Amino acid sequence: MNKVLQWSIASTAVILLCMASYSYADIPAARWFHLFEHTRLYELFGLITLLGDSIVYLFGGILLFILFRHKNRYRTYIGLFLFTAVATSGLTADLVKCIAGRARPVLCFNENLYGFAFFQTEKVWTSFPSGHSATALSVAMLLATLYPRWRVVSIFTGFLVAFSRIFLAQHFISDVIAGSFLGIATTALLYTCFFKTKFESLNHGISQ
Repeated sequence: MNKVLQWSIASTAVILLCMASYSYADIPAARWFHLFEHTRLYELFGLITLLGDSIVYLFGGILLFILFRHKNRYRTYIGLFLFTAVATSGLTADLVKCIAGRARPVLCFNENLYGFAFFQTEKVWTSFPSGHSATALSVAMLLATLYPRWRVVSIFTGFLVAFSRIFLAQHFISDVIAGSFLGIATTALLYTCFFKTKFESLNHGISQ
């Protein structure tokens, strides 16, 4: 099965899953998780969700690039890959958010509003897709690709951060599904098209 067909099937599955979640799971799940708002567990996930903040990774990518561009090409490319993956997934998520104009859970709780009002910029109308999930899975996919030994830990942490957005009732399940897939797909595409040959050539040079 070729890559195009694989990604087409995966994309279709994600779309269908988002549609099913939108119709049946999003509101009940959001209302249930909202009950945990004043608990210790809520505070814990409030810390976990910070790992989905793109600023840290963007800054870290730039810093790696600047510090090692004349010293270590491998680390230089890691910095460039990290910055590019997070920036691309983040900008794409932000663009789709504004176009989709989906109400966040808070509007469902307070005003009983649910659905899409296209072309919005207010934060309460930018729920789809989850930007934190896109960032978390983008970074997780990058680490899993470059450091296969830590693949399970990386992917688990990425999905844990994505789940935190649901637990904190900041996003619906379908927002997180879409954001997670966006992060994974963006990083995989960038690696295949631009970075794979660079890393492989550097690894080959190191092994010789």
